[in-house]
Amino acid sequence: MAAHTIPFIAAAGLLAALDPVTVPVAVILLAHAWIIPELYASRGAGVLRAKPASGSAAELRAAGLLGDLVGHEARDLHARTGLVLEAGRLGSWLIGEAGAVLVRPRGRRVLCYCVKVPDPDLPRGDRIAHLLLALREDEAGFATVANVAFCGARWRLRRRLPSGAATALDRAVVAARTT
Repeated sequence: MAAHTIPFIAAAGLLAALDPVTVPVAVILLAHAWIIPELYASRGAGVLRAKPASGSAAELRAAGLLGDLVGHEARDLHARTGLVLEAGRLGSWLIGEAGAVLVRPRGRRVLCYCVKVPDPDLPRGDRIAHLLLALREDEAGFATVANVAFCGARWRLRRRLPSGAATALDRAVVAARTT
């Protein structure tokens, strides 16, 4: 995000210093410096936004099988938020059906990875299980292959999340700080 904001802020400062007539343009540049990271954060929040569950037998079965892959705390978190928390070498991962968020060890920076499971007919639990197993198999490879939707401050992402996902993000931050 710094690569997007610093040039706008520097250009705004330069314009304001050169000539007071250019202050309106400097203000527009400062607005761009704020808006562009906010748009990226909104895009990053999309990886944790869950689609409504159908409640079908396949959904329940998939959630049960996913529960067998994770511990009690992650299972409870999934039941409340639709997201799974997984500890990794790079930090704490929060996995949803459309991707994953990596919370770095100090908990201040997050990286949102957009990943699609190619079969649109899979239940939500199966999509999450696919991503979880891929992450466990090769964490660095997962982070390399997945598309980065947002990389920046946790607070920017948290403001864009629904309340359940924001709670899950807070738990991931606590987990990232303790490991």
